[in-house]
Amino acid sequence: MHAFDVLGDPVRRRIVELLADGELSAGEVTAVVRREFGISQPGVSAHLRVLRENGFARVRADGARRLYAVEPALLQDVDRWLERFRGTWDRHLDALATELARGQRERRRRGSTPPEDHLPENHPPEEEP
Repeated sequence: MHAFDVLGDPVRRRIVELLADGELSAGEVTAVVRREFGISQPGVSAHLRVLRENGFARVRADGARRLYAVEPALLQDVDRWLERFRGTWDRHLDALATELARGQRERRRRGSTPPEDHLPENHPPEEEP
């Protein structure tokens, strides 16, 4: 199975995200996935099996518990594949950063502050003493 076939499923992507923060028991993974996706324990087990069999997760026994962790090797392969596309979005993000900096410099140069009618709703204008 291709990496993107495995990670194309939102439940499996979420499980990988959970495991990226550290080792979790099957029960902990199931609790989160059940709450977020409404999937049963056997359904979560099936997703964990797909991740394990395709090299995205590893499992170890700790007594009766099964502890899962992300297996970074295939994710590094995905990252290397994505590398050739980074230039596309990096240029756009760099251009956005330049425009934001230009706008901040312009506001500082003019010494202007945002008009009161543009303040967020939870920040009413200050009253004068």
